[in-house]
Amino acid sequence: MSLWVDKHRPKALEKLDYHRDQAAQLKKLVNAGDFPHMLVYGPSGAGKKTRITCMLRELYGAGIEKLKIEHQTFTTPSNKKIEVTSIASNYHIELNPSDAGYNDRVVVQEMIKTVAQSHQLETSKQKDFKVILLNEVDGLTKDAQHALRRTMEKYMSTCRLILCCNSTSKVLPAVRSRCLGIRVAAPTHEEICRILQQTCKKEGLVLPIELAKTIAEKSSRNLRKALLMCEAVRVQNPQFTPDQPVQDADWEIYLMETANLIVEQQSPKRLLEVRGRIYELLTHCIPAHIIIKGLLRGLVVNCDGQLKAEVTAMAATYEHRLQLGNKAIFHIEAFIAKFMSIYKRFLEEGISGMDF
Repeated sequence: MSLWVDKHRPKALEKLDYHRDQAAQLKKLVNAGDFPHMLVYGPSGAGKKTRITCMLRELYGAGIEKLKIEHQTFTTPSNKKIEVTSIASNYHIELNPSDAGYNDRVVVQEMIKTVAQSHQLETSKQKDFKVILLNEVDGLTKDAQHALRRTMEKYMSTCRLILCCNSTSKVLPAVRSRCLGIRVAAPTHEEICRILQQTCKKEGLVLPIELAKTIAEKSSRNLRKALLMCEAVRVQNPQFTPDQPVQDADWEIYLMETANLIVEQQSPKRLLEVRGRIYELLTHCIPAHIIIKGLLRGLVVNCDGQLKAEVTAMAATYEHRLQLGNKAIFHIEAFIAKFMSIYKRFLEEGISGMDF
């Protein structure tokens, strides 16, 4: 039994539910024969991976779906062993090199070299190149991106790279300039409502438009999240009702409660308590930048105009430091401590102003 988000995922470019003009352009690009390196970017849940999978199926046929999980070991110059998990078919390989942390450069170079040296068996029937799909390219170190730039030029004849990321701001201009950029925008609320109703119809259910609109708004235009929320609502009550409550994810509720604790009291004891809650979120694989973003959303509600701008700039600073460092808890805790300091001063100034 698979989730709706996987069960009803389109498998062909012409079956995509939105951005159909873009899908038609991608189909032309695939059929043109000269397939370039690509940089596919857009917000989470916009449909980047679905479009990439459809393109690969258009290139190689149904064989792209015969996948196997591989565990590959790489050796760094300092003789340290790194194990990276990848998903591969006979025609492509997909991996997330940023999982290797600071040693991602070794993974990028060795993986591309390995794939590029193995040629297709029947080039008359197949494309004469393989595809390497790299996820979360915006999480790669600068060294890895420079290595990527060099290797993508060297092995252009036997492999093509499809880079996937949420934002191009952290991708080097040298890498961006060597790829065809494809932006996949988030679907609108109306498109999400339509897709939710179509999915429910396939499942033999009738989704009221009021409930579909509520789910679309709560999902923040993330289609994957919307489909998961819709399925969760269906589990709670198999017969949909227009005014049925849509519950937030447990980690989102927990994060908002953490933000409320920070606003309630600013003390070393409270900071220690909040640190434990942040560790809890990190151990449940909630990304650090999502935690900072969620905390900011919960904290600025209690700030006035000037303080909102100061806290937002501060969050941006610590989020940037988060990308440069390798211990997320340090930067998140520093952001919380700084906010406590600023907010306590803000409250004290407010009280002293009232005395006059």
